[in-house]
Amino acid sequence: MSIVGVGVDVVDVARLAAALERTPSLRNRLFTADEQVVTRVESLAGRFAAKEAVAKVLGAPGLRWTEAEVVTEENGRPRLVVTGAVREAADALGISTWHLSLSHDGGIATAFVVAER
Repeated sequence: MSIVGVGVDVVDVARLAAALERTPSLRNRLFTADEQVVTRVESLAGRFAAKEAVAKVLGAPGLRWTEAEVVTEENGRPRLVVTGAVREAADALGISTWHLSLSHDGGIATAFVVAER
């Protein structure tokens, strides 16, 4: 396997919380139904940062936010699931494996994504 790309992003948790409060429909545009089950805004901010990091890896702005989903495995580890145009862009680059790390502290959520072929 070889690394195709690395993406990192940070999200100001309070800024995302304000945006979600100001525009309730934004939640449906940014997050899948399963992601919306998460109620802590810090966790949602981490998921949004992951989506931004995926877009950076792919170099593909304009992808649908809900086509990069963060799911939580039984052991609590986050995992990326890509579908639709995000999946097509990843396939075009030969990406077969995604690695994801999320963290939040001090009002900032961070996501680090590594894509391998």
